[in-house]
Amino acid sequence: MTPDISTDVESRGVVLVVDDTPASRYITSNWLRRHGYEVVEATTGAAALAALVAQHVDLVVLDVGLPDMSGFDICERIKSTPALGHPVIHLSATSVRGADRAHGLTRGADAYLVEPVEPDELIATVDAVLRYYRARANAEQLAERLGRLTAATLAMQGASTFDELSAAIAGGAAAVLACPAVAVVRTPSGRLRRAVVAATGAAPQLDFAPPDLLRDVMAAPEGIVHPPGSAVLESLLPPGPDTGTDDWHALVVRPQSSGPPVCLAVQVPLLRDEHVGLLVQLGNAAVLAADTRRLYAEEHSLALTLQRSFLPDHPPERPGFDTAVRYVPAADNAEIGGDFYEIVELDDDQLLIAIGDVAGHSIHAATVMVELRHALRAYAIEGHGPSAILDRLETLIQHYHPSEFTTLCVMLLDVAGNELLIANGGHLPPLLVEGGEGRYLDVSGPMLGLRRPHPPAARYALPPAWSIVLVTDGLIERPGVDLDDALEDLRVVAGADASSDELCTRLLEHFSTAGRDDIALLVIRRSAG
Repeated sequence: MTPDISTDVESRGVVLVVDDTPASRYITSNWLRRHGYEVVEATTGAAALAALVAQHVDLVVLDVGLPDMSGFDICERIKSTPALGHPVIHLSATSVRGADRAHGLTRGADAYLVEPVEPDELIATVDAVLRYYRARANAEQLAERLGRLTAATLAMQGASTFDELSAAIAGGAAAVLACPAVAVVRTPSGRLRRAVVAATGAAPQLDFAPPDLLRDVMAAPEGIVHPPGSAVLESLLPPGPDTGTDDWHALVVRPQSSGPPVCLAVQVPLLRDEHVGLLVQLGNAAVLAADTRRLYAEEHSLALTLQRSFLPDHPPERPGFDTAVRYVPAADNAEIGGDFYEIVELDDDQLLIAIGDVAGHSIHAATVMVELRHALRAYAIEGHGPSAILDRLETLIQHYHPSEFTTLCVMLLDVAGNELLIANGGHLPPLLVEGGEGRYLDVSGPMLGLRRPHPPAARYALPPAWSIVLVTDGLIERPGVDLDDALEDLRVVAGADASSDELCTRLLEHFSTAGRDDIALLVIRRSAG
């Protein structure tokens, strides 16, 4: 392990001189001080080890013959202790044989000098050893920072929201340079999302930056570090008791597209060239991630608008009935889904209710869904019953979409007779709720696309007051959760005394879908009398 070697250009470093002979220790220390080194002195091995633990030291000049232990043993202990590992130069007036020098170097010393030694030789040796260790420390630090930069880039690319993205950018800058950091990204809505990391390892704090920042940023040159006191920094940093731009430096990185820039700021006393290089790499990765996230959000918004245009605007209103519907897109998928619902008023005494799910997420799946919806409505208006509708839709799929599969439940409600005729093509069964207790209606059949005949529709006499809940699998399916357990959970929750709209909201909140799949949800309720 490379010790914490000082790289301050204004100081040559701190040297620990360990020698029990006062005259020799004085001469060595005096030479080092004259050449700009800070010197710490020790007369025993125990004192030397204690000094290394208690204070910062860059290099040890170590006598071999000490009163309490051998200098060889001390060197070996320094080199074998991960928290130490300092460079060691042996300096001895007694152990001067070639075998002594070889023994000292073998046990870990970086150089071996014998007294009397010329001042220039001592200083040149100290300079050379420190130069090597500093170069090694800088290389290790750069490698560590590049590793953190890679981790930050992966975190930015994995961000699913602009909140996560701004937090990943600020957290990445703070981790790479081990300092407080601020990042600002513009969201698709035009607001400037700001993430602040107050210290290395601290959780990012999110708020919104002032709109003036965008004006200052757009007027600022790209890739130039904006120093303390600049207009960009004044707008970029959040207000607070420690507001001020001392030691803060900002960087503006613009994408190659016409998208908005990303702003970064870090608080370091001295911003070196290597710091700027790392910030530029981080900024380039940030604008790429922001562009990707922005494009995804636009595609998802377009897909959602298109999907909603395929579904009925609102359920029909009928006296004595309370109907509510929901469609929730998959938050993690920018493509259009195939979930749908349908309610068709056939005449004063009949109501067709359906819910279905075309497999897949794509324009093609949505196209199939639209075709099935329109065909279903046409067959219903022609007077076909639920089972006949499934048979005709099966023929349609076989002819036009032979590789597609769809689940579909079709119900025909006789309003006057309060009866339900149901045909189910592989969909989740309807849930009938009466008096706070729910039960699933036992209707099943093959999904559409399997080229299998569908059984006759089942007829159910309904109680005076009831609710029916129809859902697609996106609402209840969970990784690691058995489907029967999920259906039982749905049955219990749906038994609550609530309006159809309230029940839809309660179901969505209870199952907390987290955007894994599209959801279509339909609740129809009939009151007594």
